[in-house]
Amino acid sequence: MNTNKFPYLFFILALFSGSTALAQIPQVPAELQFADLIVRINPQARREIQLDVDAQYRNPTYFKVKRDRVNLYMPIIERELQNAGVPLDLKYLVIQESGLIADAVSTSNAVGFWQFKQGTAEEVFLRVDGQVDERKNIVSSTRGAALYLKKHNNSFDNWMCALVSYQMGLGGAKAYFGTQYNGKQVVDVDRNSHWYFKKYLAHKIAFENQIGVLASNEQYLAEERVQGPTSLSSLAKKLGVTENHLKEYNMWTRNGKIPGDRVYSVVYVKEGSIPVQPAIITSTQPSKTPAKTNPGNTQDYAAYKQADSYPRIAGNTTQASQPEQITVNNLEGVQASNTTTQEAFTDRIGIRKNKFRRLNDLDKGERIEAGKYYYTEKKNGSAAVETHIVRAGETLWSIAQKYGIKLSSLKAKNRIRKDRDLKVGMVLNLQEHRKRGEDIPIVKVQSAPAPSRQVASTSATRPATPAASPTPPQSTSSNVGSTTHTVSKGDTLFALSKRYGVSVNQIKEWNNIGSQNIISIGQKLVIFQP
Repeated sequence: MNTNKFPYLFFILALFSGSTALAQIPQVPAELQFADLIVRINPQARREIQLDVDAQYRNPTYFKVKRDRVNLYMPIIERELQNAGVPLDLKYLVIQESGLIADAVSTSNAVGFWQFKQGTAEEVFLRVDGQVDERKNIVSSTRGAALYLKKHNNSFDNWMCALVSYQMGLGGAKAYFGTQYNGKQVVDVDRNSHWYFKKYLAHKIAFENQIGVLASNEQYLAEERVQGPTSLSSLAKKLGVTENHLKEYNMWTRNGKIPGDRVYSVVYVKEGSIPVQPAIITSTQPSKTPAKTNPGNTQDYAAYKQADSYPRIAGNTTQASQPEQITVNNLEGVQASNTTTQEAFTDRIGIRKNKFRRLNDLDKGERIEAGKYYYTEKKNGSAAVETHIVRAGETLWSIAQKYGIKLSSLKAKNRIRKDRDLKVGMVLNLQEHRKRGEDIPIVKVQSAPAPSRQVASTSATRPATPAASPTPPQSTSSNVGSTTHTVSKGDTLFALSKRYGVSVNQIKEWNNIGSQNIISIGQKLVIFQP
């Protein structure tokens, strides 16, 4: 027996095993896409980045734990980035910052998932005090990070610069980059490129093929939106988990208490796959293939329910009527504290009247309505959600404002121009353009009163938000329509009641008009007509 064969055999097996492990490590390409940029990496920078990629895979056990944690949190992170209009590629930055450890603390005292210092956290409307530290809340901290990155990208028009500004601050990044990358679509990376961007590329390359690789026990992170005051102890009973489980995944509440100043997201782990939102496929229009689902009540549809959480208000809601205090659907906005003219309102918030009118799709002379939210930043071409089911009393303008989408975009996507063409139960597209000649589906509405509130987060100290659309008569059904009447000189409630065949009290109720019976020229009144 030749024993010299065995050391050689062991060497071959070890070499094979090592090469197999190495083959599993992704290699840094010469070119890749990041956000809307093409990134070209020279050989020296590729070697440098590859060392960081290899380091991620060095300990297989640690890598698997980290990968499973990434996959647990990533669906929520992706959703919030997409809602904010931030490229999904930015999701790898949170892995670089904290490894998705909620209570991670840096040497510079940056805290949480996205590693915010307290001052920066407050700039993006995160609450940090003795009761709550939203830097440790995956939902609100991701919204804050998205807002921060989006604002900085507005300065550079280049996501690489915006990303580096996350580490350097806006001023530092402007001093470092100048304007050399503004608007550029191709970025060359070499040994002189900023280390933070190269480290980010290493995390992107290391994890982009690991997103969606599930742990052996399939689980997902469920979210419960909670308006306090309440406690994790009370929620645990409702959700069927232990209090310790909620504490583990909700370190943002320092004492297990959830205050009542706004809506907070509580997360917990559930077994199984992430539930798929039910599609809206039931239509009252003729179809060659009958729908298999039960039309039921429109309120059972996800698209109907989701409307109650819009517009999404964040920030210092106790000062919502002041400029630069809140965001409305991740856009800068402000709440009107009283009904007034456009001139008076724009003077108070410091914005040009014509610009404000363009941002909010307002006509000249339209009144600013108390309690409504208005945008001070350009609205988006699409909404964060795909569809909206029309409710009684809604107008094209109110729907556009609800989701922060341009009125012209909403009209174009649905090939609909006038409020009179809206019907209760219509399923409007908020992202994709409807094909030419394609009918707008209408889901059956048995009883669909407009919600009494349309705000996702509220404050106990600010005025109650008026209804997203006025409450219609109790007999509202799929054949109920509505008209929006703009008050002109000489109009009275009595005259309008006769014109539309309804009572004065109905008009007052639908439009929250007080006992003084006062209406103003330019005011929009919703009239329900069976």
